[in-house]
Amino acid sequence: MSERNVEIVALVGSLRRASINRGLAELAADKAPAGTAVTVVDGLGHLAFYSEDDDPSIASGATLPDGVADLRDAVAAADAVLLVTPEYNGTMPAVLKNAIDWLSRPYGAGALSGKPVGVIGAALGRFAGTWSREDTRKSVTIAGGHVVEEVEFGLQTSAMSEAGLGDAELVAGVVDAVRRLADEVSVAV
Repeated sequence: MSERNVEIVALVGSLRRASINRGLAELAADKAPAGTAVTVVDGLGHLAFYSEDDDPSIASGATLPDGVADLRDAVAAADAVLLVTPEYNGTMPAVLKNAIDWLSRPYGAGALSGKPVGVIGAALGRFAGTWSREDTRKSVTIAGGHVVEEVEFGLQTSAMSEAGLGDAELVAGVVDAVRRLADEVSVAV
């Protein structure tokens, strides 16, 4: 029996290229623990908003909009999913919710079904995006994913140290989140 890497895909709810949340996802990829690979999936901002009219599992003759099949394939091929979310007006951004909606279909057999999912994020407010992370976990659970509650990391961006994303405690928190998510995956091949 040989061991293989745990493959995790990271979806980022912020579209800004220099966002701190994107930085957290890239940090997760760069500092992933041994035996774990994290790949950041781009393109969420280009997905059409979910509509049953565009969903072949519901509407006869419908075809998936550009990018949806690629997103579904990337998530389906991964062992686990790391969602990295900012907090916009007290909840998750629409782009992340839309991705979850596409990944929840077809009902009962979507790419998220039964898959371990961890949620982390950064936000300006004093609660470090707690509402956004909670809403994201709720949406993922309803979509059929297995939320790993032990993956808990929230960064209050207004209180970041001068080291920024290089802060040792911050790096340790992200690495711990990835490790806890990877621990949910059996990797024996």
